[in-house]
Amino acid sequence: MNTPNNHINYVEFKAKDLESVKKFYAESFNWVFTDYGPTYTAFSESGLEGGFEKTEHEIVNGVLVVLYHEDLELIKDKIIKANGKISKDIFSFPGGHRFHFIDPAGNELAVWSDR
Repeated sequence: MNTPNNHINYVEFKAKDLESVKKFYAESFNWVFTDYGPTYTAFSESGLEGGFEKTEHEIVNGVLVVLYHEDLELIKDKIIKANGKISKDIFSFPGGHRFHFIDPAGNELAVWSDR
């Protein structure tokens, strides 16, 4: 993979109704969707790849910015040393592994790796 470390690589939104959000973005902006089960759909043809995760919860901040790093343990340690907090430890998903963190301003972001 030619994705540089530390760059924004993916944007993940929340949605209560995946079918309606897919229809909206396909009709409005010609985005293309790939479903990964009943609770997730990825989009492309948008300038930056991303996806929608189905949720039943109230959507307060429905966007998750996802950065890439080839070494999750290394970048996780750097985040902790810089006073970031891990909100979801490393887990696997189709295509790789990732974790979530909270920055000092209270924003939640994620870092993923295909390794």
